[in-house]
Amino acid sequence: MFPSYCRLCGEPLVNLPRLPVCAECISRLQPIDGLLCSICGERIFSPCASESPSLACGLCRRAAPPFARAVAYGSYERELRALIHLLKYEGVLPAKKVLGRILAEAIVRLGEEFGPEVLLVPVPLHASKKRQRGFNQTEIVAGEAIKLIRNRGLHFDSTVLVRRRNTESQIGLTRHQRRENIRGAFSIVNRAAVQEREVLLVDDVFTTGTTISECSKVLLRAGATKVWVATIARTLKAEVQIGEVGERVSIQALKAAM
Repeated sequence: MFPSYCRLCGEPLVNLPRLPVCAECISRLQPIDGLLCSICGERIFSPCASESPSLACGLCRRAAPPFARAVAYGSYERELRALIHLLKYEGVLPAKKVLGRILAEAIVRLGEEFGPEVLLVPVPLHASKKRQRGFNQTEIVAGEAIKLIRNRGLHFDSTVLVRRRNTESQIGLTRHQRRENIRGAFSIVNRAAVQEREVLLVDDVFTTGTTISECSKVLLRAGATKVWVATIARTLKAEVQIGEVGERVSIQALKAAM
């Protein structure tokens, strides 16, 4: 009797699916295009892209992150950002299946670089935040992704890494403030599960990499041989590195010059 509308664009839905999102919005969930940093996955513009297939962004060249490589499916904006928020803040659980498929695609990009046995670990929420929300969105999306990948060498364990301290929101903090805010927030429960193993760390969004880096350091100190990272989305910076000389240019200026 009552019309149903897409929760992303507001258009009426032809049928009543479990996920209240139209097919048009789902079709707009596209992967990041262009040249990406071979380490952190940031999008970069380089005049020598054909000569440098493993080009790293300026930040990774100046200070290599603790993880081996990070990949993200899409840019944290528009429909993908709205779909993540639909699950994370509004509790629309059917969104986990679409996001699980997207995370699985990001993980598959790393598949050829994995060793034969890899431990998949989701970034944890603090116990109080998990009780308040009712679930850890990264954990349930990772569970959906594992079902799709069906890699017998990929073992899912959401109990290895815990968040001991309930940190403040990272929104609006500088890079230095983010590092201080997150320092010491994570610890390992079962070191034996991590020792001498490669770990795939998964999260919903890669923003500045502060949380991912802190988790990676904790895993490496516990004995992990290597840490890989896969996320549903990542925030692309307003400025990118060009070429090997580290010259910076804004995306807006680049578009204006084209």
